[in-house]
Amino acid sequence: MVRILQVFNRYVHMGGEEKSVDRIYQHLGEEHQVARCFFESRDWARASALAIPGQLIKTFYNHGSRKKFEEMIKTFRPEVALFHNAFPVGSPSLYHAAARHRVPVIHYVHNFRPFSVGGTLYSNGQFLEEALGGDYRREVQTGAWQGSRLKSAVMARVLRRLHASGWLDNVRAWVCISEFLRDKLAIGTGVESDRLFALRHSWDAMKNPPPPDDRGYYLFLGRLVDVKGVEVLLEAWRHLRARLGAATPALHIGGEGPLADRVKAEAARYPDIRYLGLVTGEAKHAAISGCRAMVAPSVWWEPLGLVTYEAYDYGKPMLAARSGGLSETVIAGLTGFLHEPGDAAGLAGDVLILESMSLSERYHMGAEGRVWLLSECSPARWKASFGEVLAHTVAR
Repeated sequence: MVRILQVFNRYVHMGGEEKSVDRIYQHLGEEHQVARCFFESRDWARASALAIPGQLIKTFYNHGSRKKFEEMIKTFRPEVALFHNAFPVGSPSLYHAAARHRVPVIHYVHNFRPFSVGGTLYSNGQFLEEALGGDYRREVQTGAWQGSRLKSAVMARVLRRLHASGWLDNVRAWVCISEFLRDKLAIGTGVESDRLFALRHSWDAMKNPPPPDDRGYYLFLGRLVDVKGVEVLLEAWRHLRARLGAATPALHIGGEGPLADRVKAEAARYPDIRYLGLVTGEAKHAAISGCRAMVAPSVWWEPLGLVTYEAYDYGKPMLAARSGGLSETVIAGLTGFLHEPGDAAGLAGDVLILESMSLSERYHMGAEGRVWLLSECSPARWKASFGEVLAHTVAR
């Protein structure tokens, strides 16, 4: 049993990363002693405009966050610190404190932080891969972090100072959630290969999934932002409408974000599109249970894409972009189909293929996805793989 201190700076809006952090906490707690040291971006989001200059300074080094972290080190005496996201409230002070107290760090890499200002290497339709090597100029120019050039410039300076500090030498293992992500870091960042690991997220699959059901609609669930391919999705349905007319299958879109009004306008104009708003709980269960397939047309390098896991858990085929980690979880022709990122016509073509299949063929495709999920993403398999990373970290 190892004492592990989990460190995470929550985002303003809860997303897949936070759910994964909770899942990791639960699974590690079954075999190890785990404590949590969390920070809240919401605290800063609620602050007055007068507090913003102070927040920017604390983004460089937050002494309050360091104090909180050090108190946890003194009381819990961790053997390992498991970092997820440390920005902006946690700040580089956490890396400094861990190094100073000789607590080795395992860094779970859910996106491209701390090697990217915005965390996505994507902004305004551009891939900004040079950021992996420390060139943040285009990320700043495009306002990659929170749409602000000023905030992006501050974060760029924060990351430059962090990488120059030597504090990241204390990170014994970088755990990437896909092979794609690991390979990108290996090529672009200079991190030694023996500190890089690929470990997909686990999934607590339903023991008794609902019986097969296909009510004919396709389902998108996610943040309504450009990187998720919302415009590609809407354009694909324009292609289908031109081809099929009144026989165009329905598209249900669930989620919130800056493109919500865009989706609402399209839904008001075309009867085959339905906007669901934020979908949770029983409503989400019903939406996934009844769909024909789920859709993930991401245009950025999706690190993994847990929406695929959700689709497979319900026995649903997946239509996804050949983007980042999505290409590792969708087996074209067996569990779903892959189109090139940004290719709306390609996505529409995949929908037409699925429409041409029989009900039993679509059910079989969804069933194959569930077989993959149970085999590749079981908690037992994840715990065994993470145990190897943990042994590597403690032994160094």
